[in-house]
Amino acid sequence: MTLLRAENITVSEGDTPILHPVSLHLDPGEPLVVLGETGSGKSLLAQAIMGTLPKDLSPKGRVVLGDRLLDAARPAGFRPLWGREIAVLPQEPWLSLDPLMRARAQVSEAHRLVRGLGAAEARAQAQKDLARLGLDGAADQYPHELSGGMAQRVAIAAARAGGARIVIADEPTKGLDAARRDEVADLLLAELAQGGGLLVITHDLALARRIGGRIVILRDGKVVEAGVTRSVMAAPAKDYSRELIAADPETWTARRKPPAGAAVLTATGLAAERRGNRLFSEISFDLCEGRILGVTGPSGCGKSTLGDVVLGLVRPVAGRVERAPGLSPTTFQKLYQDPVAAFPRHRTLGRTLADVARRHGQTQDRIKALMPRLGLATVLLNRRPGAVSGGELQRLALLRLLLVRPRFIFADEPTSRLDPITQRQVIGLLTETVEREGCGLMLVSHEAALVGATADHVLSLGAQGSHTEMNGPIVAGALR
Repeated sequence: MTLLRAENITVSEGDTPILHPVSLHLDPGEPLVVLGETGSGKSLLAQAIMGTLPKDLSPKGRVVLGDRLLDAARPAGFRPLWGREIAVLPQEPWLSLDPLMRARAQVSEAHRLVRGLGAAEARAQAQKDLARLGLDGAADQYPHELSGGMAQRVAIAAARAGGARIVIADEPTKGLDAARRDEVADLLLAELAQGGGLLVITHDLALARRIGGRIVILRDGKVVEAGVTRSVMAAPAKDYSRELIAADPETWTARRKPPAGAAVLTATGLAAERRGNRLFSEISFDLCEGRILGVTGPSGCGKSTLGDVVLGLVRPVAGRVERAPGLSPTTFQKLYQDPVAAFPRHRTLGRTLADVARRHGQTQDRIKALMPRLGLATVLLNRRPGAVSGGELQRLALLRLLLVRPRFIFADEPTSRLDPITQRQVIGLLTETVEREGCGLMLVSHEAALVGATADHVLSLGAQGSHTEMNGPIVAGALR
């Protein structure tokens, strides 16, 4: 019996189609992966099936869910099914989590309101859900106290609490290290053993392989290729599919190290804690002009905190950071892991970028020159942040940063939302900026292959409380 059938789903912006007719079905116990580059229409497809598209976008088509026939053009009919029959794991945990509620309370609320559990039982079940996702110690934390990967896992627990048989997972593993990615994939797959349905929207090739089942590859809102996931990943039939799969960082050529310039900053004996737990200790390094320091490690180990300490956004419990004399504070910039939290929601992206350009003596021509280099269409400037994909918003965040002409960039998982092709382009632009502008880059990523091919030196942080290792042809404590 087919659990869900979507027939001729389309999405338009005004008179412009942005998702062309797509049909798919979900059978009990067989996952379906929708793979494609950023902006290809993957999330639009999921939103149309759920009835959650922004109001300025118009869907058509129909969705058959069990014995219910739903009109995609009338999304109000989907609402009674949310959480009970069909649930979505959102791409942006910062938008789905209540900033005023602790993690356990958010999951407990779903158990009470959707499943009807009593308060004590809901609280106990929420604690079990969080523990299963490695979040035992995060139950009493607010969303802003969590790393991006931790926030995503809390969102997964909350979305699953309603017991819906069909789950649509929209980029469920972005920002997670390989171990956590596999755990989340296994958790989603475990639901299939009960006869559930799973639709995974992703640009992550490793996740697609792990999920298996059937696959649909999208590009520019159109289906490029479809078939059994294992077969398509092993021997793609279309040129675009081959290009997408071949762009995996595992295949990248290592970057040649340029000569190092003067030190942009010096860190000495840095240590930091979170809620009384030591994240790292005794970290010392110089970061020089034209050099890239890669930082890797599992979710929650302190990678983002280290960058915030260097920027002066978080006070260390020990150590100090000295910046090169004469540098303005605005030349030290952060590329956020979750750009949705860094853009004003009610202003157009074009207005926000124009304001930044004006403030830093740049012209509109600079914005226009950077847009195509980042693979961005100028029409996006007329939209608000909620009307673009996460990957497009991440590239717009990079564009905004480049308008400032930074001397130090802390890039916190800058490609976690990007498909392999766009990821390679963005990393190429970052390294070009480092070399051309003579700035230093601290690059945080869960992808060891990406960091290994890009960074001049690698700092590897362990789990909470473990030691820190410095890798690469360097003297410990000096990155020159």
